[in-house]
Amino acid sequence: MCNEEGTRLPLIGEKAPAFEAETTQGPISFPGDYEGKWVIFFSHPADFTPVCTTEFMTFASMADEFKELNCELLGLSIDSTFSHIAWLRTIKEKIEYKGMKNVEVNFPVISDLTMEVSKAFGMLQPSASTTQAVRAVFIIDPEATVRAVLYYPLSAGRNMDEIKRLLIAMQHADEHGIATPANWEIGDDVIVPPPGSCGAAQERVEGAGDDYYCLDWFLCFKKCPHGQ
Repeated sequence: MCNEEGTRLPLIGEKAPAFEAETTQGPISFPGDYEGKWVIFFSHPADFTPVCTTEFMTFASMADEFKELNCELLGLSIDSTFSHIAWLRTIKEKIEYKGMKNVEVNFPVISDLTMEVSKAFGMLQPSASTTQAVRAVFIIDPEATVRAVLYYPLSAGRNMDEIKRLLIAMQHADEHGIATPANWEIGDDVIVPPPGSCGAAQERVEGAGDDYYCLDWFLCFKKCPHGQ
């Protein structure tokens, strides 16, 4: 998939583009600095904007929850590092939202004045804006592979609980070889992968019992591994 400038967008299953950048936490090198970790890499249109402010406060308040999942947060906009710092300081000193106040954003926020990183990740979409990154979210696994891509319009704030839910679902799928059904939450039953042959399908249904149960040959469930 290419945008109007010919830049190819990273797709699910592909390696995330490598880059070096200045951030509010100093220079970073991706993916080297994040080896062995999941990364939620997200862009926002501009500093000192209302929707972005609520998003950053929410992400920052959940940063420890993501760390417990071996996941680091990484933000980006086309503003300068000085603008980022001034905005984040304003958030900490002046903004209270939904019970959150004195919120300190400690995850790195990339300054992308050259737009190189934004273009590499398809965060600039000319039909929406030529100078602002759209609300993109890339969930990248410990091998630097893109595992999920979400795009939001400039006017709509993201749901961080859903982003966390998606991360956990993918981690469970990787670890236990399962899939998760619609609206899955931690503790809900999970889906056993479908059988690969007619014989296996019959055995699957006939073997249902304490370990798993089937609604039909192609749709079987079991308890969530570890109850988590």
